[in-house]
Amino acid sequence: MKSKSTNYYQERNLKNLDKIDELLDGLPFFCEDFFRGVETRTSTLTRLNYVYDLRIFFDFLVKKKFRNKSIQDLTLEDLEQVTDTDVEIFLSYLSHYRFGEKRLSCDERAKARKLSTVRSLFKYFFNKGLISVNNVAKVPTPKLHDKEIIRLESNEVSSLLDTAEMGNGLSRHAEGYHEKTKIRDTAILTLFLGTGIRISELVGLNDESIDFSNNSFIVTRKGGNQAILYFSEEVGDALGAYMAQKEEDPRIPQAEHALFLSLQYKRITVRAVENLVKKYAKIVSPLKKITPHKLRSTYGTALYRETGDIYIVADVLGHKDVNTTRKHYAAITEERRKSVASKVKLHRDDDI
Repeated sequence: MKSKSTNYYQERNLKNLDKIDELLDGLPFFCEDFFRGVETRTSTLTRLNYVYDLRIFFDFLVKKKFRNKSIQDLTLEDLEQVTDTDVEIFLSYLSHYRFGEKRLSCDERAKARKLSTVRSLFKYFFNKGLISVNNVAKVPTPKLHDKEIIRLESNEVSSLLDTAEMGNGLSRHAEGYHEKTKIRDTAILTLFLGTGIRISELVGLNDESIDFSNNSFIVTRKGGNQAILYFSEEVGDALGAYMAQKEEDPRIPQAEHALFLSLQYKRITVRAVENLVKKYAKIVSPLKKITPHKLRSTYGTALYRETGDIYIVADVLGHKDVNTTRKHYAAITEERRKSVASKVKLHRDDDI
């Protein structure tokens, strides 16, 4: 049973490792040592993002600093020549740059992530004594401005689920598929809005992940740890309706254990889930850019409003640091402060 429930994550990790190996061929030789060194404390997805970031950084270096070299020719001695000014120029360069045939740009968060990757690389070799200077450590992280938290209001939540169930407002083309997917789509949206599950966790669910006797299911969190989450009767009804429909469909391969399936009877993809959320949300709330993560924020908001307990919200959402949760729901804390401002009376009514 364990192998069935982890297949999705094993396959995803293998794909990431294959991609890392492929892209490492285009990086300097010393990068293999770095990736081997961080392997035990990072996920495959984190390391893949490191590769993407370092490709851009080294491409910048050979364009702007080491113009007589290729990326593969760069050495650890070259890293020692990288100054803090070089890195500051790199961050400015990321505002508008060319990589291959593409013109790209990074916002402040993307710049901060790339700086973090470069810092990790230099810190690794500095700590190992393989470079004698680490000028990247002098460069401060770009200031990150708080993003507005976009979420659905309670009336919009109801409308979203009604739209998925009834199909009101869909294009004629979308209506043609709706009859086949409405029970599945309603179950997916209900699970997002009723549990705050991440999209990767939802896509990775298998039939045997669901336990209706306890109204619970097992998810694989970031980092590969498993957790048990619980759901309401409303969520259970939506899941039960979808699983009952699956049981009556003889076209589903017996070897397929994925909970949510595409019309091709394969595990649904992250992209497909993102598209179905977008499809229904545009009808209900056209001015808000609603994604699966925004549905997760909607659940977190509702849970915090009901409980007032930031720690239980952090635990349910799978945040390792409660400060992450607090940052996301600071606006609600402000609402609560305002709501209690008039609760303490300084004059009794009968004294007036």
